[in-house]
Amino acid sequence: MINYPNGSKNILIKNKTKTQKEDIVYKNRGMDFENDINLSLNYFAENNLALILKRTTPINVVRVDYSHGARIVDAYFEKQSTTDYNGVYRGKYIDFEAKNSKSKTSLPLHNITPHQINHLEKVIKHGGIAFFMISLESLDKVYLLDASFVISFYKSKERASIPVSEITRNGIEVEQGYMPRYQILKAIDEAYFHEKDI
Repeated sequence: MINYPNGSKNILIKNKTKTQKEDIVYKNRGMDFENDINLSLNYFAENNLALILKRTTPINVVRVDYSHGARIVDAYFEKQSTTDYNGVYRGKYIDFEAKNSKSKTSLPLHNITPHQINHLEKVIKHGGIAFFMISLESLDKVYLLDASFVISFYKSKERASIPVSEITRNGIEVEQGYMPRYQILKAIDEAYFHEKDI
């Protein structure tokens, strides 16, 4: 059992007898996905390979409770956030959104907002690299999918989701490992840089 600083408790793994498999709780897999991306990006920064950071959503704090340490009681978002991550790799501006899909068949498009599409279109227009990192939980795989592909799918309004078959056909599978957790830079190289550039 893990005790968090705020006093909440969460059981991640229950140890069972040797004949039984470990029972793992998957309730926050989307957060785990972003956490694994963050760890990968930290690894790249620490090893001077790239500088890509998690973008924070600006909030305006209205009220703070200091009775048990500083705790925000009331706040609001100052403006809509654009995408999850941005930075620089090999002299190019990088901007991407991370999406997690539990569906076995598709990535629902309702999780992508019009202002994110608008933002990524501007990144592409100005010569930046824009993509989505998509975790397909049912396959236990992660794909880098170019933002242009997602934008055209989104704007066609023919479907409410992108089929898994389209993601696997048009995306680049991001290798998974230990350090870094995701080989994001290798996938970017494959998608956006020619062999002579590497």
